[in-house]
Amino acid sequence: MRLKPYRIVLEACPMSLVESVRKVFVPIHREGYPFIAIAGAASIGLGFLWEPLFWIGLVITLWVAYFFRDPPRTTPLRDGLVVSPADGRVSMITTAVPPHDLDLPREPMTRISIFMNVFNCHVNRAPVSGTITQQVYSKGLFLNAELDKASEDNERNSLVIETSGTEIAVVQIAGLVARRIVSFVREGEEIEAGERFGLIRFGSRLDVYLPLSARPLVGFGQNAIAGETVLADLKSSEPPRQFRAG
Repeated sequence: MRLKPYRIVLEACPMSLVESVRKVFVPIHREGYPFIAIAGAASIGLGFLWEPLFWIGLVITLWVAYFFRDPPRTTPLRDGLVVSPADGRVSMITTAVPPHDLDLPREPMTRISIFMNVFNCHVNRAPVSGTITQQVYSKGLFLNAELDKASEDNERNSLVIETSGTEIAVVQIAGLVARRIVSFVREGEEIEAGERFGLIRFGSRLDVYLPLSARPLVGFGQNAIAGETVLADLKSSEPPRQFRAG
């Protein structure tokens, strides 16, 4: 008698499935283990009810593993460089007053926004090296993260990092799908540029607030890579770059 595929998978416990997926694909962040295990177990259970459901569940399980991937990154290191905290599209470059719950001057700063869709890697990395002088979690709405008002209205987790005498802010913003912001750091800790500091589950946005003197080195619509793409240079007097969409 032919052994059904889901019975073969059942021979391995969910956590064994997680480890197998982890070895085949890029490294997976530990935050994803429970979700992958749940998706895998549900797939097996559904397979007993109707075999096609097993295959559908397996595809979903693989997508969950893909979502929580945590690939290694090579971060450029030089005093003044600001690297992207997230994978995604540069959705906005503007001037804005930082969130009211931060102890920063109520004056406009340069704000660069990175929008992450559900297919981007969602592990967030520090844009600069320095000391975390403030961390504030604020409850809020779950509006479309691409909207400008999401910066103030949505649920968010904000960090202020002091680097070489300059304070910048990086804000994790929940979106329509995102329902959980996770932080790995605490106020008062030292952090290195490119170091993992948190993640947001299932789609969202990150804002980086810089002094007005900082010239953005990325353009609207550009794809950024967390820990690698240089957003700006705090030490450079280079004029703003021009970009051409092709």
